[in-house]
Parts: sequence; C-alpha cells; structure tokens
Amino acid sequence: MSYENLTGRTAIVTGAASGMGQATARLLAAHGVRVALLARRAERLTELAAEIEADGGQVLVVAADVTDQALVDAAAERVHDGYGLVDLVVNSAGVMLPNPITEGRTDEWQRMLDTNVAGALRVIRAFTPDLMAVAQDGRTADLVNISSIGAHIAFPNYAVYGATKAALTYLSESLRTELGPRDIRVTNIEPGLTSTELGGHIDNVELSSQLDGMFDALIGLSANDVADLIAYTTSRARHVNLRQAIVLPTRQA
Repeated sequence: MSYENLTGRTAIVTGAASGMGQATARLLAAHGVRVALLARRAERLTELAAEIEADGGQVLVVAADVTDQALVDAAAERVHDGYGLVDLVVNSAGVMLPNPITEGRTDEWQRMLDTNVAGALRVIRAFTPDLMAVAQDGRTADLVNISSIGAHIAFPNYAVYGATKAALTYLSESLRTELGPRDIRVTNIEPGLTSTELGGHIDNVELSSQLDGMFDALIGLSANDVADLIAYTTSRARHVNLRQAIVLPTRQA
C-alpha cells in the first residue's frame, strides 16, 4: 500500500528493538519518514538501523529506557539535535507479564506500570511540545499509543497487564480533549493476539503454553499487520483523526 503523505515526516518510535515498534519503524522509514529508534537494547537498534539505511532510509539510534525520565529527556535532546522537531510519536514500548493476582508479583506489577503507563507518559511529556509547534505551523502532528484488546476484555491472570492498557486507552481518550483542539491527532490502537516477543517474557510455564495454544487456534496477527495500520492511520489528511482502532485476528474477532 502507498502512504505518500508520510514522506518527509519525522518520527520517534519507542520499543523499536522488537515487535510492533520495530515493524513500524521499518515501514515508516520505507515510506520516507526520518525515524528515531528508541529502546533499551542498543545492539538491536544498531542492527535495525543498518537494515533501514541499506534500504535507503534515514534513521537515528537513541538507546534509552522509558522507565527513566532523565534518559528519556536526554533522548529527546539527541533527537532534536539530529532531526529537529518530531511530528509523529509512536508509543510502542510495553511489557506483558501475566500471573495470578494471588502470586503477589509486585516486581512484575511495578515493571508493567513503569513501562506501559508511566513510560508512555514520559515520552508524551518529552515530545508534546514538538507536536504543538508542528501543528501550530500548519503541519500534521500525530501521537499514536499502542494499547491492547485487554483494555476492554478481561483475561484470567492478566489483570494488571489489562489494567495498564486500560489506563493507556483512557489516557488517549482524555488527551484528545486537550490536544485535538490544537490540531494534534491522538490515535489509540488496540491489537488482539499478535506475534511479538512479549510472550517470551512470561515466566509462568502454564500461561506460556496457553498462549502458544491460542496462536495455534486463532492464527495471530503479525507485527507488520499492526505497523500497516499505524502507517495508514498517520497518512490520512491532516483533518482526519482515526481515533481508535481495535485490530484482531479474524478467528478472535
């Protein structure tokens, strides 16, 4: 599919070391977007950057952890030094650590809260001034948050993960009331079962096996499917805001 309106834009993509973030960064770059890659794993970002550059894209590697405000602020400064103002922000960094609530895994709870909710807020704090300046100049400005179908549908043992995604969905809705009147589009995307490395972080053998079985039965989405939706959404005319999209495998729908 062609996304001509993306050419010449500047994006920051968090969680770019893998999964939806990586796929989105690759696709945006392929359509003429200058992309800043933000994630913790510098070596993975360097590998992705080499692929993008080999295909003729423009890319900047910015290794940072979204759970650390100082690192996010430093990353923003580096992006500004290299590219100037950002007009497209994709909040894709996230972790999924399911376990029964009775396990009391406060370590997992804190990690999901810090990454999925506070991490997104830190990035929004760092780049909203860019979006405001770009929109005021009459150009397209986008904030895209990657939530989950888990924000609406409860799954046993995924309570805290679902709660963090529900918070992100509500945050997106609320931000539209503040940023929409300033001509900044806020899009919330809620994928269903999607093949990424998130499942590999699960330390509960039973839940890990259950997830594998779901993929066998439902034929999950790929990260590229979600990236395609992001590219489509952000390439619409400036006055059109596709505010929310739930994207599911056909068998899960």
